[in-house]
Amino acid sequence: MAHSIALAGKRRSIRALAPLNLFLADVRDGVGPYLAIYLLSVRHWQPGSIGLAMSLPGLVAVLLQTPAGSLVDTSTHKRRLLVLASVVVAASCVAAVTFVSPPVIYATQMLTGAATTIYAPVVAAITLGLVGHRRFAQQTGHNEAWNHGGNVLAAVLAGLIGYYWRYEGIFYLVALMCALGSWSALRINPKDIDNDLARGKGADNPQTDEIETAKDASAAKESAAAKPATETEDSAGAKAASGTDPAATEKGVEQTAGFRQVLGNPRILRFAIAVVLFHFANAAMLPLVGQKLALSNQKASALFMSACIIVAQLVMIPVAAWVSRRAPDAGRKPVFLLAFAVLPVRGVLYTLSNNAYFLVGVQVLDGLAGGIFGVISVIMIADLTRGTGRFNFVQGAIATALGIGASLSTVGAGYLVQHFGYRVGFLALAAVAAVALAFFWFFVEESNPAKNEAIKGELQAA
Repeated sequence: MAHSIALAGKRRSIRALAPLNLFLADVRDGVGPYLAIYLLSVRHWQPGSIGLAMSLPGLVAVLLQTPAGSLVDTSTHKRRLLVLASVVVAASCVAAVTFVSPPVIYATQMLTGAATTIYAPVVAAITLGLVGHRRFAQQTGHNEAWNHGGNVLAAVLAGLIGYYWRYEGIFYLVALMCALGSWSALRINPKDIDNDLARGKGADNPQTDEIETAKDASAAKESAAAKPATETEDSAGAKAASGTDPAATEKGVEQTAGFRQVLGNPRILRFAIAVVLFHFANAAMLPLVGQKLALSNQKASALFMSACIIVAQLVMIPVAAWVSRRAPDAGRKPVFLLAFAVLPVRGVLYTLSNNAYFLVGVQVLDGLAGGIFGVISVIMIADLTRGTGRFNFVQGAIATALGIGASLSTVGAGYLVQHFGYRVGFLALAAVAAVALAFFWFFVEESNPAKNEAIKGELQAA
C-alpha cells in the first residue's frame, strides 16, 4: 500500500511539469522585446539607452550561465532555486514599471539576466531526477510542447493587453506567470527527485520504471528483449560517459567527473561546436526578417512580427511531441540532422521575396528546426554526460557558448546587411548553416548508447 502511494505521488510530481513549463515559458526571457517598446513609446528613452538596457540580460547570462549549471548540479533544493529566480524576475518586472530611473531599469535587467540562467538547467535537472534516463527523451518532448504552448499563450495575452489596455499590463502578466510557475514547482515533491540522477550521475532506479503506463511498459519489454541480456541503455550510457561500471555506481563508489574531464571530452566538444555553428546561423535570421517586414510595411510590422513568432511556436508544439517519440527508436542524430538541414534552406528562402505573408510562411521551417533543437540538444547533453555528475554544468557551458555565438551572429549579420544588403546577409547565414550541417553529419556521433556501435565496442573492450 505504501509503495503504491509513493508511486501515485511521483506521478503527481511528473504531471506538475506540464503547468511548470507552460507558465515559465515566457518568464525564461523576462519581458523581452516588450521592454524596448515600453521604454520608447511610454518612457521616451533614446535608442542608445534602450539598446544598453536590452543588452544587459544577455551579457549577465553569458557570465553566469556556466556557474548556474554547476550550482544546479550541486544543489538539493532545486524547487527553491526556481521559486527564487521567479521572485527576482517578478520583482524586476514590477520595479520596471514603478520607477522611472534608468539605473533602476539597468539593475532590474541585470537581475533578470542572472535569474533566468537558472530556468533551463533546473527544469532539465528536475525532469531527469524524476523520470530517469530511459524516459528523459519522452518527458523532455512533453516539456517542450508545453513550453511552446506557453509561449503562444503569452504572446496572445501580451498582444491583447498591450492593444486594449496598456503596455504596463504586460509586465504584470509576466509577474503573474512567475507566481503560477512557482506554484507549479511547489507541487513537485522534493523526495521524488533523485538528486544523483538529476546531475547525470548513476543509472535509473527501479521505481522510475514503475511509473510508466501499461503501454510504455509493454514497449519497454519488447525493447529489452531485443537487447543483449548483459547490457541496458542506462548501463551503456553510464559506462561510456564516465568510464565507470554501473555495478560500482550502485555500490556508491562512482566519482563525479572533474570539470576539465568533461570539457575536454572530444564527443562533448564536437557536439558543442556543431550547436554553436547552428545557433550562429539561426540567431540573426528572425531579427533580419523583422527589419524586412518593417521596411515593406512599417504600420503592420509589429503584427507580422508577432505572427512570425506564433507560427513558429505553433509548429514547435507537435514537432516536440513527435521528436520525443521518435528519438529513442531512430536515434538522436538522424532526427537532429533534419533540423540542421532545414536551416540553410530557410536562409535561402528569405532572399526570394519581400512579401510579408511569404516571410511569415517560411517561419514554419523555423518551428520545425526549433522544435527539434529544443528537445534533442538537451537529450544529447544528457547522453554525453551520463555518469559524470556534470549534466547541468555542461548544459550551462554550452548555453554560454550559444549566447556568445548568438551575439556574434547578430553583430556580423547586421554589418553585412548594412554594407551589402539583406540578400547577402541571409546567404551568409545560410552558408554558415551549411557548414554546421556538414560538421554535424561528419564529426558528431550518435549519442544514444543503444544505437552507438562505438560505445558498445568500448564496453566490450572494458
